[in-house]
Amino acid sequence: MPEILYLHGFASGPQSRKGAFFARQFHQIGWNVHQPDLNQGDFKGLTLTRQVSAALRLAHEIRPEIVMGSSLGGYVAAICGSIEPKLIPALVLMAPAFGFARRWSERLGEPAIEQWREKGAMDVYHYGEGRMAEIGYQFYEDALWFSDTPDVRQPTLIFHGKRDDVVSPEASVQFAWGRPNVQVELLDSDHGLTDALEIMWTETVAWRGRLPGIRA
Repeated sequence: MPEILYLHGFASGPQSRKGAFFARQFHQIGWNVHQPDLNQGDFKGLTLTRQVSAALRLAHEIRPEIVMGSSLGGYVAAICGSIEPKLIPALVLMAPAFGFARRWSERLGEPAIEQWREKGAMDVYHYGEGRMAEIGYQFYEDALWFSDTPDVRQPTLIFHGKRDDVVSPEASVQFAWGRPNVQVELLDSDHGLTDALEIMWTETVAWRGRLPGIRA
């Protein structure tokens, strides 16, 4: 049975709407979808390093045919693909949050970042839990060590909403520039892409069918 690894976004969880949708769709064609909780029960102590490590550990266990990721999960998937390209033969990224630390710095501003550092944590809305939750400063500090644009060499399909006001679609367009292995599909949607699920599913299956030499 082909295995899929799906990585959820920031302040989300394994039961996200997109993750649940793709799990149902792949199950209908006999594929198995793994959706790990990248928060690992400690959202406040979260780091990008910890998420990448957890994703790679699971990838070694299941040997996925495709790794999918949404927003921060897309960025994590791309990092994993750049670290162990032989382990991850193909990527499907939805509104990938490239340049995560840089964009947070620009959005929050230096005074807010400094306040975050001094307090050690700040409150953000946790969509998976439906409440405010603390995220430690180590999350931002750790993310600074990662490249804004991971060097992926495997076939990569990116979906991005034209109306995304969280991560500009231009980030995905620029990422694909000069990378013939990367295909970008701009959709009439926002960051969540939840109104484009059927389109992404159809395009993903068609794209996968065109890939040469992918593991069966």
